[in-house]
Amino acid sequence: MTLYFDYNATTPLDPRVLERMLPTYAATYANASSLHRSGRNARDVVEQARAQVAALVGARAEAVVFTTGGTEADNLALRGVMAGQPGRKLLIGATEHPAVLECAEALQREGVPMERIPAGRDGLLDLAWLDGRLGGGDVALVSVMLANNETGVIQDIPAIAKQVHAAGAWLHCDAVQAAGKLPLVWNDLGVDLLSLSSHKLYGPKGVGALVLGERVVLHRQMHGGGQEAGLRGGTENVPAIAGFGAAAVLAADELATRIATLQQLREQLDAGLDQIPGVTRFAAAAPRLCNTTQFRLAGFDGESLLMALDQAGCAVSSGSACASGKGEPSHVLLAMHIPPDEAKGAIRVSLGVGNTAEDIETLLAELQRLNPATSRLMRSVGLGA
Repeated sequence: MTLYFDYNATTPLDPRVLERMLPTYAATYANASSLHRSGRNARDVVEQARAQVAALVGARAEAVVFTTGGTEADNLALRGVMAGQPGRKLLIGATEHPAVLECAEALQREGVPMERIPAGRDGLLDLAWLDGRLGGGDVALVSVMLANNETGVIQDIPAIAKQVHAAGAWLHCDAVQAAGKLPLVWNDLGVDLLSLSSHKLYGPKGVGALVLGERVVLHRQMHGGGQEAGLRGGTENVPAIAGFGAAAVLAADELATRIATLQQLREQLDAGLDQIPGVTRFAAAAPRLCNTTQFRLAGFDGESLLMALDQAGCAVSSGSACASGKGEPSHVLLAMHIPPDEAKGAIRVSLGVGNTAEDIETLLAELQRLNPATSRLMRSVGLGA
């Protein structure tokens, strides 16, 4: 049996979410844009889910635009805004998810002025630098994620929103990793666009949302239909949207319990890691998600340690699942001024509702067993081979 420690990559589908989805396959199969009764029934399912997702972040139901996931939501936000802002600048956090980073780089190649907001060694963005760039008055959009998918570092989005709005720009926030792990209140965050993804909070894959402020002007990027208020053409995936809505309700209802449980487990993990020779935890002093710890073990690169733990029955990640397999150091850690050889050794443990204190102890024991420093000590006292 594999112990799963990769909840930031994806979460398992909650059985209660599946229970909500199953009837929509058989009974609500009509196109939600059709005007007949069956179509109207499907539309009711979509609109109920829209209200449920909006409630998770304290937004208006009509502000929610359903997408195929967080990546499309991020791309729609950046491309949709910048399409109407010729010559103006896009700023993104240096530690953004590839969905934002690569979209911004593509826009730059297409002629959009773009800069990255630098981060400190703790993963927090340099807000003084941001203030200086905003002072030029030529910035249209700033994109900063609420919680980093690799380090778990939480940015001060309300403070950033005040800076951005004072300069007459809009703020997009990728909240994909934060939803279900942090309280999200639209008015308190102060953002103009917010990205969400269902499969990060025990819902189905293939569905997400972009939440829009009332004053945002967004140019659609998906053509071919008038769905989602004309902003995202394509027939709605009614079962997945229903599942997203159900997952949003559970995330809101169980938020306090989930946070308390995961925080306790993460603190147990962090304390155990600090007792292992050769372990370095990244962004250890910064505000972080209740479920996320990133570290390195001296003597291993990240992928080697990942495979060793996998053989021992522990599923972890060597960084963002969306960028794994490239064999390169994490761009997040490099942006935090971590030396490349250290960054290449990074391992991420992200916890979820299926984990227990016993799981944490098992993982720590495997790390101790694999630790080259421990092996040398055992050999020195005649306990090793």
